[in-house]
Amino acid sequence: MSEKLFRINCGYQNYDWGKIGSTSAVAQFAASSDPSVKIDESKPYAELWMGTHPSVPSIAVDLPGKKTLRDLVTSNPEHYLSKSIIDKFGSSKELPFLFKVLSIEKVLSIQAHPDKQLGAQLHASDPKNYPDDNHKPEMAIAVTDFEGFCGFKPLDQLSTTLQTIPELNEIIGEDLVQEFSQGIKPNAELGSNEDINNRKLLQKIFGKLMNTEESIINKKAQELVKRTESNPELFKSIDSRLPELIQRLNKQFPNDIGLFCGCLLLNHVALNKGEAMFLQAKDPHAYISGDIIECMAASDNVVRAGFTPKFKDVKNLVEMLTYSYDSVEKQKMPLQEFSRSRGDAEKSVLYDPPIAEFSVLQTIFDKQVGQKQTFDGFQGPSIIIATSGSGSIQIKGDESSLQKVQTGFVYFVAPGVEIELVSESQDQEFTTYRAFVEA
Repeated sequence: MSEKLFRINCGYQNYDWGKIGSTSAVAQFAASSDPSVKIDESKPYAELWMGTHPSVPSIAVDLPGKKTLRDLVTSNPEHYLSKSIIDKFGSSKELPFLFKVLSIEKVLSIQAHPDKQLGAQLHASDPKNYPDDNHKPEMAIAVTDFEGFCGFKPLDQLSTTLQTIPELNEIIGEDLVQEFSQGIKPNAELGSNEDINNRKLLQKIFGKLMNTEESIINKKAQELVKRTESNPELFKSIDSRLPELIQRLNKQFPNDIGLFCGCLLLNHVALNKGEAMFLQAKDPHAYISGDIIECMAASDNVVRAGFTPKFKDVKNLVEMLTYSYDSVEKQKMPLQEFSRSRGDAEKSVLYDPPIAEFSVLQTIFDKQVGQKQTFDGFQGPSIIIATSGSGSIQIKGDESSLQKVQTGFVYFVAPGVEIELVSESQDQEFTTYRAFVEA
């Protein structure tokens, strides 16, 4: 078996918010790839981790010794990472990215991630809650229809919400609501003094909410939920989905501050299958439901705001956020052409976020057997997962490297290796996602 292209079995996490049993794409993929995985229909299956993170190792299936991917990388970094990647990211033990599948039944915590500078400061001062010094930009691609929160709503929408919803108005206080509504300039040019002032006003609103006593939040949240039942039209005047969303998330986290800082202040994003959003450092976000492919920088630094029993670092959170206020459409990632992928695939497109650690390539074949797509060698390592259908993968021109690909199978591709994918399924599209890094 080639050490340039090989299959890996990937570990999974049974977090409380995951989808239950075989309804979870994570469970389906893990069991398909590894026959020893028996799905427990009573357990949540939340995350499949593909990469070199030591907490949930990926294991090389066919190479001698059943080594972890991390062990292989450590044993020969230049072969598995390339010298340019080691030089750029400073590690000879791990990939710069962590690739995941998430299956979400219950809302994840509203959170933001520090940039590199703040990550280093937080790690130095509080290593227990901030276990490394890296930043953690993330990208989410919908495998099934997905919903989440991403960034603050546009200012005019926030102003309307603050003036329309009595419970939020009472928490913030009429004086601050008026200061915000009269002071904002929704069409301010990015980086202008007006834009800076907009962000300061938004920070005041968010800071007031996040520093409100828990007993007051609890009381106002109960009143808020009752109002969604007695007067849903009030909420629908802001967003038709709002009454149902507040009631659903209140069942998961009763009377939580997230009902205010998430449902009322943040963009409620719906992604169709194949759509993606990029979550910049210092922007608040949360996943609500669906199955996604997620790629992130190799870090575990999280600053939480709501919908969580875990540690909330309100002071750092309020200070660190960018307070950007773009619309939902601006949160979505554009799909780009990718010239180094050629052949019969119906679609082979790039999600290319504005960071160095990763990009993701989506390739979809329609329901025809024998279609082929050829990929040039990348200047760094990559990981491929099939999320639907079946086919084969091989190093270009090397028949001995040919391996089958089924839904849930994951492959590692070493730097510089040209590969070919061939579709073999007629009943569903053969779809793959490939995370990669280049210097």
